[in-house]
Amino acid sequence: MLQLSDPVDGDNNPTVVATCKQTRFHIQGDRRSSEVSVEQLTLSILPAGGKKSNEQKARTSAKSLEILSDADLKLKGGFHYGLLGRNGSGKSTLLQAISTKTIPGLSHATRIALLQQASADYSSLARHISPTSALHNDLNKCALTYVLENNMARNGIQAELDVLSSEQINGDGGEWTQIRAYRQLQYNRMLKELTDAQKNASLRSGARGAQARKVLLALEKRVEDAKQRIDSREPPLKSEECQDEMLRASELMTDLQAELDERRLVDVEAQAATILEALGFTKTTMKMPLKELSGGWQMRCMLANVLVQDADIMILDEPTNFLDLLGIIWLQKYLISLRSSPKTVIIVSHDRDFIDNVCMEIIILKDKTLQYFDGNLTAYEEDVKSRRQNLIKVKEAQDRQIAHMEKTITANIKAGKKQKDDNKLRQAVSRQKRIEDRMGMQVNEKGHKFKLSRDHAGFQESKRKAIEIPPEEKGVRLVLPMAADLRFPGPLVSLDQVTFAYSNQQKAVLEDINLSIYMGSRVGVIGLNGSGKTTLIKLIVDGVKPTKGLADRHPRLKLGYYSQLAVEGLRAAGRANPSQTALTTLAMRVGEAMNESDMRALLGSFHLTGRTASDVPVAQLSGGQLVRLALACIVWDHPHLLVLDEVTTHLDFYTVVALARALRSFNGAILLVSHDRFLFRSVIEGDVELLGLAEGDGLDSEENTEGLRGNLYSLQSGRLRLLEHGVKDFEGSLEKKVAKLSL
Repeated sequence: MLQLSDPVDGDNNPTVVATCKQTRFHIQGDRRSSEVSVEQLTLSILPAGGKKSNEQKARTSAKSLEILSDADLKLKGGFHYGLLGRNGSGKSTLLQAISTKTIPGLSHATRIALLQQASADYSSLARHISPTSALHNDLNKCALTYVLENNMARNGIQAELDVLSSEQINGDGGEWTQIRAYRQLQYNRMLKELTDAQKNASLRSGARGAQARKVLLALEKRVEDAKQRIDSREPPLKSEECQDEMLRASELMTDLQAELDERRLVDVEAQAATILEALGFTKTTMKMPLKELSGGWQMRCMLANVLVQDADIMILDEPTNFLDLLGIIWLQKYLISLRSSPKTVIIVSHDRDFIDNVCMEIIILKDKTLQYFDGNLTAYEEDVKSRRQNLIKVKEAQDRQIAHMEKTITANIKAGKKQKDDNKLRQAVSRQKRIEDRMGMQVNEKGHKFKLSRDHAGFQESKRKAIEIPPEEKGVRLVLPMAADLRFPGPLVSLDQVTFAYSNQQKAVLEDINLSIYMGSRVGVIGLNGSGKTTLIKLIVDGVKPTKGLADRHPRLKLGYYSQLAVEGLRAAGRANPSQTALTTLAMRVGEAMNESDMRALLGSFHLTGRTASDVPVAQLSGGQLVRLALACIVWDHPHLLVLDEVTTHLDFYTVVALARALRSFNGAILLVSHDRFLFRSVIEGDVELLGLAEGDGLDSEENTEGLRGNLYSLQSGRLRLLEHGVKDFEGSLEKKVAKLSL
């Protein structure tokens, strides 16, 4: 077994430890590869605590959190994988272990680019920026410069060029300075060779191990000699050896500069600019320093940086966060175009349509194992459902057959003993043996005919595996309190010929908006970034007054508003008050309207239970937990209208499905602003099949079924337009724009 560990930012932070089966794959020498084959992988997180004694280490190991146990990690070159798993299952830890090469079997030469999901603030930005770059310098760069300069291959060349040039700048510029710079660079390269040689020597055994250790000893001596020669002025400057070093230093500097210039070609800059434009950047925002951009724009810049990398393995953790639908569809098509390349892509996303269109295979992280499925997410769910139904039918048929055979066995034994008929007794024994030998699984896990020696080897209680019906996937369930009684009818919100501009000198953001929302209405608004969606929400929640027209609200209206900045607001509050928990946050919101028992019940309906609600500080809650807390804070007083602005950003796929089901069951009105196509189709367009429901499921009464089928509007150029065919119409309107942005 081979073990590697990766301490996170020092001894006082948790450590990720990976162990796996050692094979020749791991000791063939470092070379770039987009394929991974690791068997019997165990991945654990050890608690923080600094240096420990052996006894303390044993206790710490017992308390470790195991993410994977004897799992096989298999990645094929050129394939796009979708990684599925519930919140807390360890997806991000696994991706981090791959990117840092903590997992044995990943070549040091393999280039891995990672976009890691995090909160959109400066503290998270540091985790996305290359470890070799200075964070404060990167924050001062404009977006385009950052994307161009933070390139793994380019940075390696630049680092070597800096060694050669810095020595000449800081020295006297003489010939000895040039020689010293060349020797320093050679020494740095030999240190990298030494690291690889040490790895090979530790992994190999027998004759090959002896040879590897012999090579290591020779290399260690060469490294020590090279270190001594850096500042040495021997042999004399005029000697043939020194003159040769000067010549090679000059040639190396020329070659490195030429290679660096080649990577600065106009087409590289054009590619970076096109990617940034597709992600929503304008020519103005491309030139703005990163520190002046919001967290969402910084994350888009990080995404652009990952996309332009010459990486063998690309890891994207929630890449669609903060993107509008144009950016999502462009990214979708861009990743599909990479299928012809050897680059391997791993994606974690809550966007079902995105996963379905991009991913070729699905990896399921479940019960500390990795399961693989050849197909997209929809095909995987259909396969799981079909297999389960088939196993239920087979088991029911076998149970009926066994019951009938046991009945005849009992009858034969009774008749045989009574009539002293040995034939009936033998027949009973034969049938009993048939039950033991033939009943159970008829095929193996691969669908091949069951073979005892291959599929059920060793000592077993039966000759066949019993038919085990996999438990039905228990999805997350969210419960929204029902809306309060309105007492008298009328529209909850009515916008009549509304126009809005932030000043008389500025162009109107919204023009001639007509919109009415009633109890039970389902209204969706979709549009590109900057189209005025946030301004429309402000008008509805009474945040601003219309410049022209009439904005009217029901006098008894209770409105629950989820802002796209809700999570960041809770994080800021948590940092300001480290003792603030989910329970105290809700208590500050409700005042004396609810007692502690009722507040705990409400938080529990959003899966914030027990100590998670009362003991865990808000600052330590995950993004998904903060979304659920924010939702609890807006529904406690039974609102008539829920206004949800980008509510799925921090949620995993399973929670998005649960939220869609809860919204479908809600008897009040919903205004949904999002870029999540699945949410629009399931909640607004009423496609219940996406939620695994039959028509009418989850509704209070059949008469509400038609009322809960809503309208989806696009907001373009300040005007609302009804989309007759829903999301499909809006996707079609973006095709020409996406085509213009193609690389």
